[in-house]
Amino acid sequence: MGSDSETEKSHQKEKERKKVLALAPIAKPLAGKKLSKRTFKLVRRAAEHKCLKRGVKEVVKSIRRGQKGLCIIAGNISPIDVITHVPILCEEAEIPYIYVTSKEDLASAGATKRPTCCVLVQTKPTKGELDKEVQDKLKSEYNHVVADITELTTSLF
Repeated sequence: MGSDSETEKSHQKEKERKKVLALAPIAKPLAGKKLSKRTFKLVRRAAEHKCLKRGVKEVVKSIRRGQKGLCIIAGNISPIDVITHVPILCEEAEIPYIYVTSKEDLASAGATKRPTCCVLVQTKPTKGELDKEVQDKLKSEYNHVVADITELTTSLF
């Protein structure tokens, strides 16, 4: 019985290694395991409350229109040219951004079946309003992740 979990663990490690190998060289700042988990949780919650923009087109359009949020970009995009302009747009608009290891994980967190290049998490839904406590919970989670990202980026540059 013990060997099953061992082979499963080695299989999991191999999957993680492949994810890291597939990463683009520009994928910095890259979220660690803990931050990735927290980020995906935030994306999931934002998707539930319709506070999420999915895909390069939607994200770029939102940023150009002056909407604020947190940009999460997948690091294993091929060809990388698809998303190379997104970090620059984010920096110009003073929007925090972070890379995560896989587009598949980002899609499942964002409640879509298609792999997603990038998402923009907003604290307010595009249409309608959220309950006060739901809004506060989303906002506090958002602020927590943004603080972690800020800490990570200041240590990088």
